[in-house]
Amino acid sequence: MSEEFIPVVDGVTILVEKWEPILKGLSQEVITNKVNKQGRSIKQIIGHMVDSASNNTHRIVHLQYQESPLQFPNYATNGNNDRWIAIQDYQNENWGELIHLWKCTNFHIAHVIKNVDQSKLNKQWQASDDVFVSLKDMIIDYLRHFELHIREIEELMK
Repeated sequence: MSEEFIPVVDGVTILVEKWEPILKGLSQEVITNKVNKQGRSIKQIIGHMVDSASNNTHRIVHLQYQESPLQFPNYATNGNNDRWIAIQDYQNENWGELIHLWKCTNFHIAHVIKNVDQSKLNKQWQASDDVFVSLKDMIIDYLRHFELHIREIEELMK
């Protein structure tokens, strides 16, 4: 594993282990009724984090064997991430099962990151017409994105 990825893998793992019991202890009212500035509840934020882990895992895998730049849909553009949240109905998902899915998808992406072929780190994903993201940068940015959503959840818990 690249030395640069250790903080990502360790950070995600530590945060999941820390936050799993906190999330399990939240009331139904807190996880469903309070919403952030994007209009998302805690349940929907956790669902979005599942989608992020899943989509990033797929990109990381595809980037290791497909042509660069990778042509792979950007689920987060044009409001599509909100469509994903709505279509999957995270708001009405069983909370315990959603937490478990969040935990497992993030432990899995940490495992995938540990096993990335270092010779593929400069391969790129085309995120939009004029935005290209290297595999290395995608992996390094994952923890920042994860922490952003943890901070959103903290704000909604107040």
